[in-house]
Amino acid sequence: MSRTPGGLQGALRGDWPVFMCGFRPFFILTAASAVLLTLVWLLMLRGILPAGMPGGSVLWHGHEMLFGFVTAAIAGFVLTAVPEFTRTAPPGRHALLRMLLLWLAARLAYALAGSWPAVIGLWPAALCNLALWVLLLVEVLPRVWNAPQRQHVSFAWALAALALLQVGFFTAASLGGNSLAWLYAAVGMIMILIIIATSRVSMSVVNGLVEQGHPDRQETDEVGYLARPPRRNLAIVTIVICSATEFALGHDIITGWTALAAAAAMLNLLNDWHIGRALFTRWALMLYASYWLIALGYGLMGAAWLGAPLLPSAGRHLLMAGAMGLSIFAIMVVVGRIHAGLWLDRRRWLPVTAALLVMAALLRAAAGLYALAPWMTLLHAASGTLWAACFALYLGVTWVVLSGPRSDGQEGCAEPLARSGGHASGGGGC
Repeated sequence: MSRTPGGLQGALRGDWPVFMCGFRPFFILTAASAVLLTLVWLLMLRGILPAGMPGGSVLWHGHEMLFGFVTAAIAGFVLTAVPEFTRTAPPGRHALLRMLLLWLAARLAYALAGSWPAVIGLWPAALCNLALWVLLLVEVLPRVWNAPQRQHVSFAWALAALALLQVGFFTAASLGGNSLAWLYAAVGMIMILIIIATSRVSMSVVNGLVEQGHPDRQETDEVGYLARPPRRNLAIVTIVICSATEFALGHDIITGWTALAAAAAMLNLLNDWHIGRALFTRWALMLYASYWLIALGYGLMGAAWLGAPLLPSAGRHLLMAGAMGLSIFAIMVVVGRIHAGLWLDRRRWLPVTAALLVMAALLRAAAGLYALAPWMTLLHAASGTLWAACFALYLGVTWVVLSGPRSDGQEGCAEPLARSGGHASGGGGC
């Protein structure tokens, strides 16, 4: 038979470093989709690009940011972190390639849904998205279920919940139901997943364990920060109640009070972080700020539903552009370095980009204030452009790390080598 050097066979054979670990292809997709999806949305808002897909541009934008951008980030994280947490082998190249192709097919199928007969509509997109969730669960569920004490099984339940919410979205879109209600519920589920994931990562980051084995750092067994279950579980329960109430009642006073309860629970959760100087590193502060954005987002939504002069979208975009954007960025700059065999990035671009992401979220939230309604279009454009630029910068700075070979001679998702030549101890990358 003829030989085919490089190409698809080369990727599966091991010639493409991008398939060396789960975070690599999906963090590239995360950053690239953040840029492309946002810029396309801005062009649609200006009427420069047509929005021919079923349901219009708003539905497409909301769905693709949640189930395109965010799902790529979730896949990159769980396919890297869950094998580490459970001490199992990472997914193989064939599995990563199948999931990558399904993600791309899902994006294309939604964008082209207006080009084929209405009876077909969004169903190809629905099938591709559902197949992606199935493959993710095939990789994640057996690992967390068979692990001792099943302490990471919440990741599988979160993935399954998001899959069901997406099925609900496509069903509602096809039958003329309220598709946005399913997207709003998905926002709440993603906030819960952020809390679940951050509770694992933050203990390594805040306590300095993420670089355990760094040649220039003194080892310590002291743990100053603990993500305590009672406060975390209270925050999760209040977010579930708020999401369920909004799904059932929509814009209602009761929904407003449940949102304020979620905000209060998130503020209470912040008390776990207040441990002194250890909090004041760029990586810890990014994760800490994402919790603040969740609290403020629910606070603003609650205020809107209780009659304050603003739209609920002001708070919702603090959750989406703010908490989602910043926490995903923080996870990518930590996981994407440590599991490429590199220590954390201490260059100035990182805190500057994080600050600009927060600024973009605040600009988008400001567009929901009644007092700033005359400048809404300008605020949308400024916020979206700035937000996309942040992820474009991330992609440019980290491209070699994400797509290139490892510089330490190791393979897969291994953490950096300590000075002694052994692996960094503690498995603190995730």
